Amino acid sequence: MNATVLSAINEQINSEFEASHTYLAMAAFCDQQKFLGAAKWLRLQSDEERTHAMKLFDFVLARDGRVQLKSIDQPQGDFDSLATVFEQVLKHEQRVTAQINTLYELCFQEKAFAEMTELQWFLTEQVEEEKVAREIVAKFRLVKNDPAAVLDMDRELGARSTAA
Repeated sequence: MNATVLSAINEQINSEFEASHTYLAMAAFCDQQKFLGAAKWLRLQSDEERTHAMKLFDFVLARDGRVQLKSIDQPQGDFDSLATVFEQVLKHEQRVTAQINTLYELCFQEKAFAEMTELQWFLTEQVEEEKVAREIVAKFRLVKNDPAAVLDMDRELGARSTAA
């Protein structure tokens, strides 16, 4: 495996684990605020991000590469509102999309074709991740601070049944 590409994939593995940690901190905040639907949604999102990390983790090992895990910084744990939490979710997903795009471009430049094939799944996944986050943020912007509407949003978020 190309050393430059391997290093970049290891960075992405760590980024995905960091995302999982971040979403879990958001879930804890929501649970403490008694937004249990949002907490459930964020726990599932945390699980999904860990799955993404493990997908790359297993890919590196299958290619006889070395996985290098790093420490994870403490994530933000306090937010102004439930809407703010999901604004952060959208920003985070947009950042991950940029990271995946950069990684894909590097693989293309390095002619790391097996890695490009693996990353195709992530490119498609990020389109969906951003779409879902964008829709949730749009709904929060629509309802603003209406308590009944925010509670309805929380209930809707709680209807999520699985990580993708």
